[in-house]
Amino acid sequence: MGCQCNNKEEESKSEILKKEQNYQNEQYQEDNDNFNNKDDIFGLTNQNKEVQLHDDNNENNENNENELHEQNDNNNEHNENINEEKHTKYSDYPQKMLTLINKIREDPVSYADVILDSIENIVEDQDKDDETKTRIIYKKKVKVALNRGESAFKDAAEELRNMNSLRPLEFKNDICIPLPEEEDEIKDSSYLREQVKNLRNNVNIDVFFKDLIKIPEVSALLMIVDDSGKNPGKKRQAVLNKDFKYIGISSKFIGKTFIAYFSFSK
Repeated sequence: MGCQCNNKEEESKSEILKKEQNYQNEQYQEDNDNFNNKDDIFGLTNQNKEVQLHDDNNENNENNENELHEQNDNNNEHNENINEEKHTKYSDYPQKMLTLINKIREDPVSYADVILDSIENIVEDQDKDDETKTRIIYKKKVKVALNRGESAFKDAAEELRNMNSLRPLEFKNDICIPLPEEEDEIKDSSYLREQVKNLRNNVNIDVFFKDLIKIPEVSALLMIVDDSGKNPGKKRQAVLNKDFKYIGISSKFIGKTFIAYFSFSK
């Protein structure tokens, strides 16, 4: 009898141990599953995390692109505003030049003093292409290379002192030379010649030239002194020609460059 009781007790213990082992295995598996799926607590499985990361990158890229486009738009708008301000600021250049040129023609003797007073703005500047050489520069809000400098200013003043008053020029729209659209065309002398050739089919143009100085007072002064460029004297002769009756002036900014064309006719 004692042996049977012991056997039953052992079987009971064995069953209890099995149940405990099974429970532990089940608990371990549950804990393991919970650990593997712990991101689900935040609604992010590994797959979802990859999708979310991809979406986040796309959103960041889109935000960066949007910011870049917005910045470019702002820069373009800023540049357009600057160009518009420049065009507005110098839109009266033709009228100012006409007024100055006619004042010089009507009272050349008085303008001789203006030329002599401007000699103080002549300086020597080192040649950017040759350190051993210096250039003669007129420096008054601009920087223009001169050929002779002071002597040319004195000669121009002397010529004006010996002149009689001339009649004012009349502005004429149909002899205004069309302006280029690209900066490259400003440096292309054939563009100007071609435009004048086309105009001459319908109107008379005796003399024409271009100017790159946007400040009317300086532009007019250096036209009269005319001590720069390949044909010194041509501009002064045109402005002070007693036979000319009409003038055409066209001007604008093309990019950062200011350009003006002058034409004269009898």
